[in-house]
Amino acid sequence: QVQLQESGPGLVKPSQTLSLTCTVSGDSITTDNYYWNWIRQSPEKGLEWMGAIRYNGMTYYSPSLESRTSISRDTSRNQFALQLSSVTPEDTTVYYCARAVHLCQYDYWGKGTQVAVSS
Repeated sequence: QVQLQESGPGLVKPSQTLSLTCTVSGDSITTDNYYWNWIRQSPEKGLEWMGAIRYNGMTYYSPSLESRTSISRDTSRNQFALQLSSVTPEDTTVYYCARAVHLCQYDYWGKGTQVAVSS
């Protein structure tokens, strides 16, 4: 059973960098062909794919967020991480990590973590 668990601060101040970690169990993030994704959901925008890191370390980003987003991994801990810089209150939402066989074809999700951007 593959499980993903998001972790990180629930409150970030405007203009700072949001940092989240996804810890994976039941599979290795280096397993062939999988993409490890960050997605967020808000009532206004619905599900928004932010980016992914592939099993081989290649990264992919949403064009609308690419200038502020960085995804990295720690294979020794079987974790991958999201950094979103220059946050504003509009970045307040629930953030999810998920596994996909193909980009945006998800089979396992984390439970999500709420992040608020506020001073």
